[in-house]
Amino acid sequence: MSILWLTLVFVFIVSLAARYFSVPAGISPSTIIPNKFLAIAAALTLAMVSGLRMNIGDTFLYMHSYSIGDFSWQSVAASHDIGFNILQMLLKQLSDDPQILVLTTGVVTNLLIIMVIYKYTRLFELSVYLYITTGTFTVSMNGIRQFLAASIVFAATKFLLEGKWKSYIAVVVFASFFHQSALIMIPIYFIVRRKAWTRATAILLTLAVLIVVGFNEFSELLFTAIKDTQYGSYQSFDEGGANVLRAMVWIIPLVIAYFGRDKLRSVFPKADIIVNISLVGAILMIISTQNWIFARMAIYFNLYQLILIAWLIKVFREKDQKLVYLCILVFFFLFYFYECVIALGLHYQSNYLIWPF
Repeated sequence: MSILWLTLVFVFIVSLAARYFSVPAGISPSTIIPNKFLAIAAALTLAMVSGLRMNIGDTFLYMHSYSIGDFSWQSVAASHDIGFNILQMLLKQLSDDPQILVLTTGVVTNLLIIMVIYKYTRLFELSVYLYITTGTFTVSMNGIRQFLAASIVFAATKFLLEGKWKSYIAVVVFASFFHQSALIMIPIYFIVRRKAWTRATAILLTLAVLIVVGFNEFSELLFTAIKDTQYGSYQSFDEGGANVLRAMVWIIPLVIAYFGRDKLRSVFPKADIIVNISLVGAILMIISTQNWIFARMAIYFNLYQLILIAWLIKVFREKDQKLVYLCILVFFFLFYFYECVIALGLHYQSNYLIWPF
């Protein structure tokens, strides 16, 4: 766990310095451009910590599968998520050490995520801080394939915001070769590109409540629909729901976004799209309190809240913004401590990064 705490401190300081040495943004979606060198340093730190791990979540299973796998063209062609298996086949030509798989996916995933945050967030260091303290960085190390796909879709944020649906769908289809669940983002594109907090928003929220109340009936329909797919085995999982506190972490910023919606639109014209896609993620987190598997789907959406929360500070009065900023730092630090130390007892292990030396 010491490595993760050191990572949090170092990355936040470097990211803060990147914003301190920023330049005016010109026509960029943000109002400033953080220092590129320092932003890259923060991204590479996250990539290395992620890529050099040997545990957390199902990392061991991926490493074991890579070690014993025979990735021929025949086996790859017959497998699900063909893109991920092609990646493993290519990496096998370089090394049989499974660390190369973890390193490659860790680097690609984190660089793509930080790249998008760098371009669209208002407060770079805060979004990076939230990436760690919301538990998103930890989740990225559990479920390698799906988070790799999510980071590829996230990299298409430019196309989502600019309405370039052909380019966006092309990226989503590419991501689906790593994890088929990415395809859900195709219809989502047409749902979220509209004004936030309309009747459609009320319908989504009502639907979420109905699903939670009648979850048994909903889950029966869902798992019947997917029973013949590669995700049919999820029906047999019985590990309870996700932590209610985790759901609240994603809901509270949206409550603030609602009350400050007019100011938010004025400072961030594309805010409605980010709010809508974040709202879908929050709804999935609400449903996940009944079955944790829905939290896995929420990763495609919750990444956008890392951008949203940093913009929310600007909806407050200028004299209150520093206090709000500080409150966010403290609240999410306490949440991160609770989740990693108390709830999960997380212990980072690596053959390369060891602390104390």
